[in-house]
Amino acid sequence: MNIITQQNIQVGEIANGLPLTIPVYRIKDDGNGPKVYIQANMHGAEVQGNAVIYQLLEQLKTLSLAADITLVPYANPIGCNQKSGEFTLGRFDPITGTNWNRMYQDHSSLAYEFVEKYVDLPLEQIKPQFRQVLLEHTTAQLDAPLDRLTTGKRIALNLQRLAHEAELVLDLHTGPISAKHLYCPEYAKESARYFDIPHVLLIPNEFDGALDEASFCPWWHLKLAYEAKGRNIPVFTEAFTVELGSQEKIDLTEAQHDANSILSYLNYKQAFYGAHFAPKEITRYTCQLENYRTFYAPMGGMVEYTATLGEHIKAGQTIAKILRMERYLSETPLNEIKLDEDAIAILHFASASVNQGTELYKFFTQVERL
Repeated sequence: MNIITQQNIQVGEIANGLPLTIPVYRIKDDGNGPKVYIQANMHGAEVQGNAVIYQLLEQLKTLSLAADITLVPYANPIGCNQKSGEFTLGRFDPITGTNWNRMYQDHSSLAYEFVEKYVDLPLEQIKPQFRQVLLEHTTAQLDAPLDRLTTGKRIALNLQRLAHEAELVLDLHTGPISAKHLYCPEYAKESARYFDIPHVLLIPNEFDGALDEASFCPWWHLKLAYEAKGRNIPVFTEAFTVELGSQEKIDLTEAQHDANSILSYLNYKQAFYGAHFAPKEITRYTCQLENYRTFYAPMGGMVEYTATLGEHIKAGQTIAKILRMERYLSETPLNEIKLDEDAIAILHFASASVNQGTELYKFFTQVERL
């Protein structure tokens, strides 16, 4: 039986002066495999990741581990407590208005400084030494005067420091009403085959503020910096955003499937000894980020969402019906909304009540099989 330890990391203080903490669970073994970091619930309503981490811990207790694994179920203790009536908000910092998942630091420039200093460093020393640079730089930012950091930035940097310790980073999220999908950096496309997720969004190998990008971008730029000096090195870290479905609910049975999907990927990355987790034989579809289409409501009204999530939509197919009862006698009250191209429906707005210009759907377009 593997030993699970818990550490509560203080990430700030709330208004009554009490500490603001996040729980960190660690399972350590012989350390011959990769270091793994998994977090969930950065956005307040995205709670399914807690159930997945629970199911992971239940299985990790008895697996033969080659990896050290760190798991953080409540990555944002403020977000999950941002309530308005029966709904959880928690997507944006209520003080600054910034998306909680856009406060991480871009450390890509450190790669070029490192290569200038260590252009001839032996390959086996590059990974531990550059990782130490990332950790020291993040720690230095956290050790700055207390008046220099917002609450959100302090939470993000603490999480980023944990993520920088790992070679494999998974950030568990959900959409409003959503099909499962995976944000995958282009360089790690092959690894997407080992998750049981049929929809893969390929994102550029560049920083746009999220944890996955904050984790892999420095290592991608390290590769580019060495290539500019005539050396070819691997990208030592992979990071993904795993979208587990819809927000505001947990499903422990589905969480078991999600946990097995993650264990399949980790098994592929040699995190275990003698484990038999393997990906399911499913058809996987990819979409480039530039082809991930947002469909905005062309009119205000009450919406019936008719496009099944994960369904392949044909051009001209009805995806929604918008009811406008105040216009019952003056014009057609029920309006069919159609899509003008072939696509896969990935997620839609959580409410049936929309203003004109509301983000109604998101679609994969110009899809390819993985």
